Amino acid sequence: MAAASPAGNRSVAPPHIRTLIGALSLIFAIAIALAVPAAYYTLGAEDSADALDFKGRLSASRVEKFIFANDRLWRYQSDRIAELIAYPDGNGEPIRQRVTDTRGKLVLQESLDLLSPVQAARTPIVVGGTTIGWLDAEVSLRPLVRRTAFVAAGSCALGFVAWLLVRLLAIRALDTTLSRLAMESTRFQAALHNMTQGLCLFDSRNRLTVFNRRFTDMFGAPAEGQTAAELGTLLAPPGPDLERDPDDRVHELPDGRVIQVVRRPVPQEGWVATFEDITERRRTQAQLLHMAWHDALTGLPNRAMFHDHLQRAAPAVRRGHALAVICIDLDGFTTVNDTLGHPVGDELLRQVADRLRENTRETDLVARIGGDEFAIVQSDAEQPSDVLSLTDRLHGILRFPFQIGGQNIEIDACMGVVLADPEQLAPDELLRNADIALCRAKADGRGVCRFFEPAMDADIRQRREMEADLRVALAEEQFEVFYQPLIEADSESLTGFEALIRWRHPARGLVPPGAFIALTEATGLIKPIGAWVLTTACAEAARWPGHLKVAINLSPVQFESGVLAEDIAFALATSGLAPHRLELEITESVLLRDTDATIGLLRRLHDLGVRISMDDFGTGYSSLSYLRRFPFDKIKIDRSFVQNLDGCKGSLEIVRAVVGLGKALGMDVLAEGVETEPQMRLLQVEGCDELQGYLFSKPRPAGDIPAMIAAFSPVLAAEAAD
Repeated sequence: MAAASPAGNRSVAPPHIRTLIGALSLIFAIAIALAVPAAYYTLGAEDSADALDFKGRLSASRVEKFIFANDRLWRYQSDRIAELIAYPDGNGEPIRQRVTDTRGKLVLQESLDLLSPVQAARTPIVVGGTTIGWLDAEVSLRPLVRRTAFVAAGSCALGFVAWLLVRLLAIRALDTTLSRLAMESTRFQAALHNMTQGLCLFDSRNRLTVFNRRFTDMFGAPAEGQTAAELGTLLAPPGPDLERDPDDRVHELPDGRVIQVVRRPVPQEGWVATFEDITERRRTQAQLLHMAWHDALTGLPNRAMFHDHLQRAAPAVRRGHALAVICIDLDGFTTVNDTLGHPVGDELLRQVADRLRENTRETDLVARIGGDEFAIVQSDAEQPSDVLSLTDRLHGILRFPFQIGGQNIEIDACMGVVLADPEQLAPDELLRNADIALCRAKADGRGVCRFFEPAMDADIRQRREMEADLRVALAEEQFEVFYQPLIEADSESLTGFEALIRWRHPARGLVPPGAFIALTEATGLIKPIGAWVLTTACAEAARWPGHLKVAINLSPVQFESGVLAEDIAFALATSGLAPHRLELEITESVLLRDTDATIGLLRRLHDLGVRISMDDFGTGYSSLSYLRRFPFDKIKIDRSFVQNLDGCKGSLEIVRAVVGLGKALGMDVLAEGVETEPQMRLLQVEGCDELQGYLFSKPRPAGDIPAMIAAFSPVLAAEAAD
């Protein structure tokens, strides 16, 4: 709208201009008298058509849902269809509806007489993508015609008044007023349309009067004069107490958006609603919440969520529901991580998490609580049978090879289980007891599952005390190396000594290896202790006569350290011991860890000149297969076969077979655990190369080595003394 001219610049119009204004004002008045009723009728008819189409589509939607559930008998359910398409009495015009099928057969016809003119709309009834009928809706326009007549009468009066106003009112005053209103409207529109929130203003009859551009961007442009109810559930009319209790709501739309709606009353005018799209804010909050409760690597619930789940499950357990907590620790994961790298280790953890999820129920919670340790909460199950079934299944799926980077990776898992006691439901205590059971399982070997028992708690405390003592022993050099002679079978002469570790505890005295070696392996202390034994024994052997050798046992855990070859090279270099005088004894369990990597390391050591011996031969299930893959220098017959030589024919046959196998493969054979003269004679007859046992000497400290050398060979004793 153009701004008004300044008041001082207005000139008096000449008579012909006034005549023109009179004519124009008359034309304007006539236009008002005709255009208003015409526009009213046109807009009313369009509004009626829109409303009729909307209600027709709403009725069709209801019928479609009903037909979808009653696809065979719907044509005979006219009463039910009539209920679905019926509208409650309101301010709108009555609608007559008719339902027919695609062949034109009448299913339902509402008995309602409509005065002409009549407006009609047809809506297809579509079920499963197929049109199966039509819904025809009709409404009478007679009330609109009557209202238009009244509007026409009013518009004539309005035209007359307009004619008078145009002729009589000052154009300048009119222009000034319109200019001021235009300026205020521009300011209002600028403020309204630049809001970051959508806005709608409704009058006291819940009809939309004002909306801004942001609202249009969010939901599309609404029709003028629509009511809040017609705009959908997002703008349901407020309750009667809106003024005392303003309404704030959050709606999730079908398209995924999240809209916050705030409704506030406008005194004596109606109410206003603002709309804010908080989708991104909600998404960010959800991401932060997920990060707080889930492990970033595997996507599993983390320790915090695990703890919370146990707390929420406590009331159900008190009411008699069963609950079990399973702690899972992966055997061999550290080796994978150290040898193949952290990316492979991470992928392994992700695949383990997937297998755990796929093999538990939806009611069970699977969590990663740290490192390679997982935990499962099994609820509402028959215990202990169901938890045993689950642990067996998990053992099976975790032992199945994992495919990562084109290679097979095999691991196992130890599991600790605690069944919840209604009197002891603290999450920390449940997890602690499951962890205690897990520690017992790990101490008992690979792939073991143990249930928590109260006695385990005392064992764990004792184990931790011993672990602390072992660390002190390593720092304070409480360990000693004892030596047991190795005897050539035919000549009964000394060929060397086996180095055996002992722990001289300040309070317990001399502790045998069987009481602490397993703990050093479980805690990883065997790595520094084993390196110390290598260095000490090699240094001691370097002082013996040149043909005597030293045999040293290696733990499977030492092969996982990645520095075993460096430890052996360091021991040989610092002692000056010739490599062929060092004999390394390994058990089959070493080869079970990672056959290819282990045999590769053994070949490197063998190429240096170090001799390799397989200890406890015959006690494993695949010892023979390893003899094919690696050329051992010696095999040791386990003491269990030697001790039964006197009274068990089977043991003698095994010894004979092992000796024959050793001879055929060019390997020496040593029998350990020889304690009697008859045992020695039998082993000599069978062709054993070396003997070892209490018959010759118990393991003795390094200070007794000269005496042992003298006992077997005075000449060697003289050489050692020189």
